[in-house]
Amino acid sequence: MTITVKVSENTKKEMEEFFADYKRPKTPPYAVFQADDADTVVTLYESGKAVFQGISADISANMWIERERHLNPLKKVEVSNSENKEKTKKDDIYVDPKIYHSSAIGSDEVGTGDYFGPIVVAAAYVKKEDIPYLEGIGVKDSKKMTDDQIIKVVPQFIKKIHYKSLILTNKEYNERYNENTNMNKLKAILHNKVLFNLRSEVKDYDYIIVDEFAKPYVYYSYLKDSPNVVRNITFMTKGETKSLAVACASLIARYIFIQEFDKLGEKLDMFLPKGASNLVDEAGIEIVKKYGKDKLKDVAKYNFKNTEKILNQK
Repeated sequence: MTITVKVSENTKKEMEEFFADYKRPKTPPYAVFQADDADTVVTLYESGKAVFQGISADISANMWIERERHLNPLKKVEVSNSENKEKTKKDDIYVDPKIYHSSAIGSDEVGTGDYFGPIVVAAAYVKKEDIPYLEGIGVKDSKKMTDDQIIKVVPQFIKKIHYKSLILTNKEYNERYNENTNMNKLKAILHNKVLFNLRSEVKDYDYIIVDEFAKPYVYYSYLKDSPNVVRNITFMTKGETKSLAVACASLIARYIFIQEFDKLGEKLDMFLPKGASNLVDEAGIEIVKKYGKDKLKDVAKYNFKNTEKILNQK
């Protein structure tokens, strides 16, 4: 799998710092660096093109896609994937009116690219008669909105929209993550649970839509040992743009994530930066100094590269 992401200068700087200890000795022409990230090779070019090649290219790329969106919320992120040959530029996205104007259940997740803070998955049920209201208050993809905007808009519709959510704390994440259970498998399990819980309570829907993070056959393979598998799902890339049910799920998940993230900062009595940058490393070093290195297993995603850097710099 090869995924290419166009990143801005501030993201380039963070990538250089993040991969400083994992660079290969030889660099391809016009490249800033080439580095190894587990079973993925990452190449960052002077043009700002970041290329992720390998089995887990999607996991490595998704972390930097989320970071680019966080650092540059008003800028669209250009992404291309060798598996679907689809460049996800705004102008290229086709919105099927039949799906967009239907009653649907949609699900999405946040927090997978953040060293601190939980993974939150939400599923939302949007009736077609609610669509004009949601459009009127400005509901759209959470990645195109700032956290302040999300905090303002979600309370306006959260009591009107039926939803379910699940929070996977970092302590739980670290206990479950292993060579047989990667990030995408955990996401699939959580999506399936919130979809099953919500579908059990609502019946009048036309579609169940998941913002695609894995091919359908891979998604279902992750659930081979799970009970109550929800099927007949419509998988969509950029689902937040094509379905207001997914957009609402995305916003609700982000809203919950922000609240949980703030609670964690208050509990630790310190400011926690989002993402996985060098600022995150500095916060991690402070946590180790105040609470000991084992604390990271409770508050951070321990398999992230940040952990090694934090423990080596304390």
